[in-house]
Amino acid sequence: MPGSDLDSKKVLMVVAQEGFRDEEFFEPREVFEDAGITITIASKTTNEASGVLGRSVKPDVAIDKVNIAEFDAIVISGGPGSRKYLWSDKDLRELVADAFEQEKVVAAICVSPVVLARAGVLESKKATVFKDPESIKELEKGGAIYEDESVIVVDNVVTGRDPASAEEFGEAVLEALENL
Repeated sequence: MPGSDLDSKKVLMVVAQEGFRDEEFFEPREVFEDAGITITIASKTTNEASGVLGRSVKPDVAIDKVNIAEFDAIVISGGPGSRKYLWSDKDLRELVADAFEQEKVVAAICVSPVVLARAGVLESKKATVFKDPESIKELEKGGAIYEDESVIVVDNVVTGRDPASAEEFGEAVLEALENL
């Protein structure tokens, strides 16, 4: 984007080691790449991570080795693997809480907004999540005001609902980065 400094921005994208939702990782990544943003991929380990639709990605760094101060945003992809690998990841919750405290962009899509809720960053904020009872309950338990919307942006927090929202979610994160 002419005149913008997005090419100096750095985004940490987090995926579950297995079972991340392909569209919810690859579509936002493409939006970020097109804007010239530097992307670092994190997961539990640096072993290849596999998506539910068969694509895979090699993480650059393990979640417990990330220094969030080096990034402008943290973006957590969804998919069934998030519930298994990310929801209860203490290191990831700490990264999210630290990023929020440092006023960075904090974003998650599908069932991954639960990580944001568990990190305490959705308290009294409108947020969306994949429309299943457990995810909605977790959001509300974390103090969020659940709304069934495609993408919701409140200050520097971005939540997306599902794979169909992936590109719009990526664009919303981009806009939040521009407003930092």
